[in-house]
Amino acid sequence: MYQAKADRYAHVPVRHAGKSGLVLPAISLGLWQHFGSNDPVQPRKDLLLAAFDRGVFHFDVANHYGNGDHGGGYGTSETMLGQVLAGELKPYRDELVIATKVGYEIHPGPFGVGTSRKAVLQGIDDSLRRLQTDYVDIYYAHRFDDQTPLAETVQALDAVVRQGKALYIGISNFDTDQAQQALAMFHELKTPVVLDQMSYNMFNRSVETTGLLTTLRAAGAGVIAYGPLSEGLLSERYLQGIPADFKIHPTNRETFADGKDAVVAKLKRLNALAQDRGQTLSQLALAWLLRDQVVASVIIGTTSVAHLEDNLGAVANLDFTPDELAEIDNILA
Repeated sequence: MYQAKADRYAHVPVRHAGKSGLVLPAISLGLWQHFGSNDPVQPRKDLLLAAFDRGVFHFDVANHYGNGDHGGGYGTSETMLGQVLAGELKPYRDELVIATKVGYEIHPGPFGVGTSRKAVLQGIDDSLRRLQTDYVDIYYAHRFDDQTPLAETVQALDAVVRQGKALYIGISNFDTDQAQQALAMFHELKTPVVLDQMSYNMFNRSVETTGLLTTLRAAGAGVIAYGPLSEGLLSERYLQGIPADFKIHPTNRETFADGKDAVVAKLKRLNALAQDRGQTLSQLALAWLLRDQVVASVIIGTTSVAHLEDNLGAVANLDFTPDELAEIDNILA
């Protein structure tokens, strides 16, 4: 029988989500890819338990995650996580932060996508069933839905909290203007909105350049970064070259604007700096994101305990000198 390690909270620091009382581990685990019904269950369970034993108590999923139209369809990542929540991690549910989302396709028909009131309210019930839990800690609008009035989405998410099915609300993939409007509506309703989950990494700094970080800070909310390593690009794996078939996330499409050779050159310079700091390139990339406390956590994606441990090693050195930050800015320019 699984028993969590007694020293599990000794490894990863925690941070507040904005000005709320919700805290997250500085590094969280996302189940976006390779956690569906096509994937082996026991190795994924082992990884989740290994993460919890090392202080990662926040698991991020979405109703859209899984295998799409193949091998059981959408939602199977929630189902896999639900097996662990109902099994090995059941005694520890009060220690966990479980997040899921609604907004992208989950089933056929007009209410299988988007954030209408009907989609949101039936979406949370379906997610709770798959997750085998009575509530989630964070429930996100996974995207801005331009086919639904924003006020309708906000009111529906507020209703989810008032029904006791979520403790906190988040938004995801909302640009600065959309976030400002949503946050104002949530604050009027006194909804506990705490996070905006965005693509954010060394090669994609749009949350900085668009003023989103400033907006969130002023609103008392935080940002949580997904894709912090740009699908593994920010690792030693590509120091000798990036293959032609490398799949870049749509939010990072500008990364290759000057060609892949230019990116490799930047990776080599960043790797040299990482070595000077006693870190791997991936650890440097994660630590750099966490340099600002408005970043509540970074969400890594892995199926390897070795990669998990390497990523968690980033927290051993989260401090940067002004010269190091200037050098990174120069490399990324």
